[in-house]
Amino acid sequence: MTAPAKPAPETPSDGERLAKRVAAMLACSRREAEQYVAGGWVRVDGKVVEEPQFRVLHQRIEIDRNASLIGDTAVTLLLHKPAGCEAGPAALALLRPASHFAADGCTMRPLKRHFADLNAPVALETGASGLLVFTQDWRVARKLTEDAGLLEHEIIVEVQGQASADTLARLNQGLSAEAKPLPRVRVSVNSTSESACKLRFAVKGVHPGLLAYLCERVGLRIMSMKQIRIGRVSMGHLPAGQWRYLQDHERF
Repeated sequence: MTAPAKPAPETPSDGERLAKRVAAMLACSRREAEQYVAGGWVRVDGKVVEEPQFRVLHQRIEIDRNASLIGDTAVTLLLHKPAGCEAGPAALALLRPASHFAADGCTMRPLKRHFADLNAPVALETGASGLLVFTQDWRVARKLTEDAGLLEHEIIVEVQGQASADTLARLNQGLSAEAKPLPRVRVSVNSTSESACKLRFAVKGVHPGLLAYLCERVGLRIMSMKQIRIGRVSMGHLPAGQWRYLQDHERF
């Protein structure tokens, strides 16, 4: 039986891992050094490098004077998904530093690690626009999945023509499919124009296709849908195609 081969020692020409250099500079553990690097606190020749494995030789290494490991937690991103954009890879591709909402009230700096291991617990159909949640936080994911039937979604549905008082009454009284009751909705008129009106739907237990089915049942033709709120979290003035961070005080 032969012993496993040991990795070749680093040679001067290879340089060394940035995390190792930072650990020596700060007299901290290698794990802490990796967190400082991944947290965007380290510059190599003036440029932020977020990869702990980055190799360095004689470059100038600078550590931000405000460097801290506090707040090194999982993040949740709120995206205004444009209509026609699939909620999977196409929506994920919109999550990048360049599309970060400039008026985001959160002071957190976008980092590469913020865009890794994200999942979208709440579905939003391709034809709809509006609030789509991506999270790394298992607590947020569990809340959105386990309490899906309790969280109220607010959706603006634009329909062709006008919705009569009788139509609104039928929607608010509740409909059924195959003798089974559908999720109850609260519907009101949000705004009107000569050729269309926008209805505000508030519904718990929403799922893709539900509002289209309800509108079809009462003779309304949908022109567009926009989800503007999930639970207590609102999309606000977030422009289409941009995203912001879920802030500490916000709870679904």
